[in-house]
Amino acid sequence: MAEINIHREHSLGLAKARKVAWQWAEDVEKKFGMECSVLEGETSDTVSFTRSGVNGELIVAPDHFDLKAKLGFLLGAFSKTIEAEILKNLDTLLAKSAKPAKKVARK
Repeated sequence: MAEINIHREHSLGLAKARKVAWQWAEDVEKKFGMECSVLEGETSDTVSFTRSGVNGELIVAPDHFDLKAKLGFLLGAFSKTIEAEILKNLDTLLAKSAKPAKKVARK
């Protein structure tokens, strides 16, 4: 059984990190047919995800994300590709969240 472990630091705080995690969960549900559930805590959240051949969790903290996933035998052969896709998706969402909001010019 192959495992994927990803750690990403951020400076979003818990509220914004939650939004990123929820968006990530929605994306993987649509794109990969995952079933996701969120357990909110005072200091961190846990997003659990599963589908045939994959299960894991994303820990959402005010200053980092930790993702751990276990891949079944068939998907284990694609672990590097799957990990690269997860990294790309998570990094894209983090980059979008880190950008300051655009100010609207007033006349």
